[in-house]
Amino acid sequence: MKMPERFDTGKLVISLDFELFWGVRDKRSIAQYGPNILAVQQVIPALLGLFDRYEVKGTFSTVGFLFARNKEELLQYCPKQKPAYTDPRLSPYGDLATAGNDEAADPYHFGYSLLKKIQENGHHEIGTHTFCHYYCLEPGQQLSDFRADLEAAQNIAASWGLKMRSLVFPRNQFNQAYLEVCRESGLDSYRGNPVSWLYAGRNKNDESLFRRALRITDAYLNLTGHHCHDKSDVKEGPLVNVAASRFLRPWSRKLRLLEPLRLRRIKKGMEHAAKTGKLFHLWWHPHNFGANLEQNMQFLESILRYYRELHEKYGFSSITMSGLTDKLHAEQ
Repeated sequence: MKMPERFDTGKLVISLDFELFWGVRDKRSIAQYGPNILAVQQVIPALLGLFDRYEVKGTFSTVGFLFARNKEELLQYCPKQKPAYTDPRLSPYGDLATAGNDEAADPYHFGYSLLKKIQENGHHEIGTHTFCHYYCLEPGQQLSDFRADLEAAQNIAASWGLKMRSLVFPRNQFNQAYLEVCRESGLDSYRGNPVSWLYAGRNKNDESLFRRALRITDAYLNLTGHHCHDKSDVKEGPLVNVAASRFLRPWSRKLRLLEPLRLRRIKKGMEHAAKTGKLFHLWWHPHNFGANLEQNMQFLESILRYYRELHEKYGFSSITMSGLTDKLHAEQ
């Protein structure tokens, strides 16, 4: 039996899937969800301010499309080989014809100024969420498509002077067979899924309402454990697996009476990681805060305030995905 291997102190990793409308385009319309996307213009500065106040680092896993200043630049970086999904609605490339020219004309699909704010802050990591919000478990796409996508993502990031090192799989569609291509593309870490059948990666046809209902319940009541990770868990495989612990669900008016339970669930996981020298990885999308921004930011501030308490008491420390990878490599 493998013996658990502690970190020197517990670690808090926060990752954000920065995707704007590209991440929800096959599930929602702009008429339905557009206000959430537009509000990301306020969410990103608010997050950066709160992270600075509590000395917290974030990994912003960014869809490659958002690096482009305008449509012309975006088209220049698009790979020739695109994912050939069996369901063509999953591909975003058909939407480029109707997208606006730039962020001023179309803030649903362009986020150049927001990404620039993140980069200029200087305390956070910009990782990849693939170039086109690529789905690694959907039928029709293949490994060579994925390789071309990651190459495009690295190329457009290079135009910003960046070499991205961490990956978040869109829709958490983790595919073990694709990790070697990730390594070849210059990536050395990824966000894996919590170890539970509830959180195992699945494509859209294999997902179920039952699993979704249980995941929502698990956000309030401890059904599956804290999902904290020791050093030996993280180091397994060709890339460092900075596995997720908990999705930060957005504030809900319907469930507002249960908010203390949701906060307690997250705090207990953080406390366990701090006391046992493990990793706790919290994640969400900026657009999740697009509705009820005030309530969501207040909830996040409660979490970050508690992080500072654990930092003072146990040395619990905030680190990016690549920062954690560097730390592990330095110890080898």
